[in-house]
Amino acid sequence: MTTANIRVPLVQPGTRAELAEVEARIMAERGRVSLLYQVLLNSGPIASGWERMLTAVRNQTGVPADLRELMILRVAVLNGASFEYDAHVPHAQKAGVSDEKIEAVRQGLLSDIFAPLERLVLELTDAMTRQVVVPDELMAQMQAQFDAKGVVEVVATIAAYNMVSRLLVALNVAH
Repeated sequence: MTTANIRVPLVQPGTRAELAEVEARIMAERGRVSLLYQVLLNSGPIASGWERMLTAVRNQTGVPADLRELMILRVAVLNGASFEYDAHVPHAQKAGVSDEKIEAVRQGLLSDIFAPLERLVLELTDAMTRQVVVPDELMAQMQAQFDAKGVVEVVATIAAYNMVSRLLVALNVAH
């Protein structure tokens, strides 16, 4: 991995006393201060808010882990965020997503290997990421599958990981 082309300096954990609390929360939730968080620590408030938001999205919603990871991988592919994609392949595998499905997402294939609900959330991911505006018919299909809480959590997951991938791409964070 090369960090030479990252567009901001990396903040090494433990080097800024004012970041100790946020670094401790990141460590508690993630087990390490990843390259992404070393970038984010250039702004303590952003790193803190980011950690809280992404912890809620990844660990505190009712979105099944396999669906969540499929959406995250798809966002990463659509936005060209290789760092995000590579970081989430192990999470997808741990959540039970087959290597065949992971490869299909990477290739952009929404084939019959995906269950109907998986295809639906991937279609929503594509709509939110590519066009931003979600067609009424697609949202009606989501509302038929999820209650209001579930719809908000799925949409928030896609939105949050668009934020992640766009920051990574803009700041040139890649492997």
